[in-house]
Amino acid sequence: MMKCISCGAEYSDDEIIYTCRQCDSILEVICQPKVSKDVFQCRKATMWKYKEFMPVDPSKIVSLDEGGTPFCKCDNLGKELGVELYVKVEGSNPTGSFKDRGMSVGITKALELGVDTVGCASTGNTSASLAAYAARAGLKCAVLLPAGKVALGKLAQAMFHGAQVISVRGNFDQALEAITALALEGQLYLLNSINPYRLEGQKSIGFEIVDELGWKSPDRIILPVGNAGNISAIWKGITEFHETGFIDDLPRMTGIQAEKAAPIARAVQNGQDDIIPVKNPETVATAIRIGAPVSAKKAIRAIYESDGLAETVSDQEILSAQKLLARTEGIGVEPASAASIAGLKKLINSGKIDKNEQIVCVVTGHVLKDPQVAIDACKDPVEVDADINALSKIIKSS
Repeated sequence: MMKCISCGAEYSDDEIIYTCRQCDSILEVICQPKVSKDVFQCRKATMWKYKEFMPVDPSKIVSLDEGGTPFCKCDNLGKELGVELYVKVEGSNPTGSFKDRGMSVGITKALELGVDTVGCASTGNTSASLAAYAARAGLKCAVLLPAGKVALGKLAQAMFHGAQVISVRGNFDQALEAITALALEGQLYLLNSINPYRLEGQKSIGFEIVDELGWKSPDRIILPVGNAGNISAIWKGITEFHETGFIDDLPRMTGIQAEKAAPIARAVQNGQDDIIPVKNPETVATAIRIGAPVSAKKAIRAIYESDGLAETVSDQEILSAQKLLARTEGIGVEPASAASIAGLKKLINSGKIDKNEQIVCVVTGHVLKDPQVAIDACKDPVEVDADINALSKIIKSS
């Protein structure tokens, strides 16, 4: 069943509903399987390894083998920062971002419900993922993108997988408002993170983290926050494992936002339960350029319940962290992903994170999602003749 996070009103699993009819708050899926963690052994390392915790019909699963992403112990960067650091590399999912986890469950639910058209508003990654999974399922797909505000790699994916791509003159929040209205008219099944089934897939990131740590929770999980579904999803997944008795401890959830797109971080820092939307959010990290995140209430709840933190970082701090992660650990991420690393550095320097903590940073999308930013951050290649002496001189001078 689905349950309103504010008033507790309950709704059945076969209803197409996105917000509570009683108070208009957001919903979450209640999932309480009775299962031993021993059943996960010897299963294929995808997110469906934990299928008992996925509230959809297993006979209808739409999958591209998402999940099971690299969990890298980053000794070089960890030593530099003074922490035990792991990085969960979500850019290794099929379309290059964590969104694939949610779309696998969301599209599976769409098939259960018998819809023929799905849609979303997107800053890029959501549209790329939805287009791929809709193609896999044989469903029609429409995506709304803010005109001129989507990184080229993401736009190419959405178009190439056959979605109807519509550029909206406005920002993401305006695009989401428009497509939500279409969904409420029954013209499509909405698969933004306001759909609670999206988060049921994304919570598997939390499952994998504690599983890979030997059924233990890290001290802290740090991740970028845009529309705010991911931080709340990971917290939901880990608390489900805790309530089932699989783990004894819980992590502190720490969300990082760009300075000029930070309604959740501002609310948490001021001890508030509700956000003040940012009318014109702006940041180089396009994936988190969102001023009115729909899952804000869930995200704030996750941070407060876990005794976590929220922080803001500048675009310069994001770009510096992006390069740092690539050059110390060989992990290439898009700018929004690097916000977690930038936030970690800032919180260590301010003394808000202890240097002996075990920390997992979630990096959410691949570097090639936004190739122009990566290119602009580097020097142009040196052009020379294919002459051994000329080449040797350049190599020795570097």
